[in-house]
Amino acid sequence: MSILEDLMSVLDFDAVVKDIRQGVFHTGVLTRNCGLAATLPKDALRQKPPMVKEPGFLSDKDPRELARLAYSRSILEASMGMATINSLIEIKKDSCIELNAAELIKEKGSGKRVAIVGHFPFIPRVREIAKEVWVMEKNPKEGDLGEAAAEQTIPKADVVAITGTALTNHTLDHLLELCRPEAYVILLGDTAPLTPVFFDYHVNAVSGTQVIDPELALRCVSQGANFRQIKGVKRLTLLN
Repeated sequence: MSILEDLMSVLDFDAVVKDIRQGVFHTGVLTRNCGLAATLPKDALRQKPPMVKEPGFLSDKDPRELARLAYSRSILEASMGMATINSLIEIKKDSCIELNAAELIKEKGSGKRVAIVGHFPFIPRVREIAKEVWVMEKNPKEGDLGEAAAEQTIPKADVVAITGTALTNHTLDHLLELCRPEAYVILLGDTAPLTPVFFDYHVNAVSGTQVIDPELALRCVSQGANFRQIKGVKRLTLLN
């Protein structure tokens, strides 16, 4: 069974799709709760149109149909599916702490070999304290490695941090297979669902986002907010 299938199996689909917003950088879906996911515009623009098959009518779907868009080959549709999944996840607040993913990676990665899938703003700070840092990115910036480097670097890492968008582009299952059993593995970003389902797949921590003010968060998404600009949210970490 794939991780996406496991995620689907724990969702309560007894809800109504109230709103869908797809901004340049993020996607928001409002059902019982509000869920977010990264839009990945650079990856989406490489795909052939139509990038979304039923624009204007997706809110007519029931939550199960909308969540199943996470399986789509279309990045834009898959991001809507992931945002829907996040809107249906019942976050157990007592099991989460307000801990930034960057601080957790620094704590676990001090003096160790760290592999990071996805380019994040905190990477320079991790480089200051880690023994070695490899950054793999589909759209590499200076100092990054291409995504193909994961095959060689992840099996050598003591700490592995993987962007939640690996669910959107369907690479997470394989990336987790590359991790050593003793490695400390973190899934992070607002696409990452805050659910213990990942603990069955050798993930030690999930650092994600809980929307506490849906109206404000969706307004930010619609107006082009990047991750740091989205308001009305809490950054939480679920530890195994």
